[in-house]
Amino acid sequence: MTAVPVSLTDVRELVDGALRAAVGRLDPRTYRVAAYHLGWTDEEGRPRAAPAGKALRPALALLSARAALAPQESALPGAVAVELVHAFSLLHDDIMDGDRTRRHRPAAWTIFGEASAILAGDALLALAGEVLLEAPGQGSARAAHALAAATRGLIAGQSLDMDFETRRKISLDECVAMAAGKTAALLACSCAIGAVLDGAPESLSDALEAFGADLGIAFQLVDDLLGIWGDPDATGKPALSDVRSRKMSLPVVAALNAEGPHAERLAEMYGRADLSEDDLREVAALVEAAGGRAWAEREAERRIQRAAEHLASARLPEPVRAEFLRVADFVTRRDH
Repeated sequence: MTAVPVSLTDVRELVDGALRAAVGRLDPRTYRVAAYHLGWTDEEGRPRAAPAGKALRPALALLSARAALAPQESALPGAVAVELVHAFSLLHDDIMDGDRTRRHRPAAWTIFGEASAILAGDALLALAGEVLLEAPGQGSARAAHALAAATRGLIAGQSLDMDFETRRKISLDECVAMAAGKTAALLACSCAIGAVLDGAPESLSDALEAFGADLGIAFQLVDDLLGIWGDPDATGKPALSDVRSRKMSLPVVAALNAEGPHAERLAEMYGRADLSEDDLREVAALVEAAGGRAWAEREAERRIQRAAEHLASARLPEPVRAEFLRVADFVTRRDH
């Protein structure tokens, strides 16, 4: 098991109070849905003690302030804002995908209804912009613009992902573009928003954003690998979950675009309405045989290397650069 980086162990305590204060502005009905979704309460609104998530995006936001030689506390509005957008995206994502569980318990929409969950997501998104625009300093408007653009990219990626559900011919470039929006856009923004709030030069914020963009693609590649070959006890998803739902994930699309009998057999099986457990295992074996697994593993490593090169070009303080790389290593390891 990869050791948890310091930035991920300390961030929750630092950000939690500011996040709760922001969400506390919501009306009582909307707050109840949001608090449940964020893991703070049970379905009756009673406080619950639950394991804290990794808080990856807030951690990166705080770290980006240190990259600009600013105190990490100065990035709190950015850390809160990116977490609010992430929560918004998951609320809506669960409804669109029909996912009934989130973090090992019923998804918010299954408890409160689709309409209430959609409204809660909308409220969190609006709140993110409000928090940023209230931040002190000249960088608040620029940070709000950056987050809005990242959200637009996230939505474009989600839209493309939905389009894939009605198609069986998808290019690998299209699939990478989908991941660049749906997953990487918000991560890239998180990696730069603290520096943006501090008014750092664009050369620094651009390098941090580029680091996050490549990290986001690697993150999605690893997630897609786990969605087929991951340990259910570690991932919280059923075995072979992505092939069970016929998800056009990056390893699958890479395999489908390969030439040869394995790719042809995979295309035929992926088009079937029903697959048995034996069929699902065969599909996973075909993805691997057609080269999809190997390509995804290589591409994840390539993206991490490119991300590291972006950091090198930014000439960050060595402790900050090392911590960014530790976070990247942690979130792209296959052993958790």
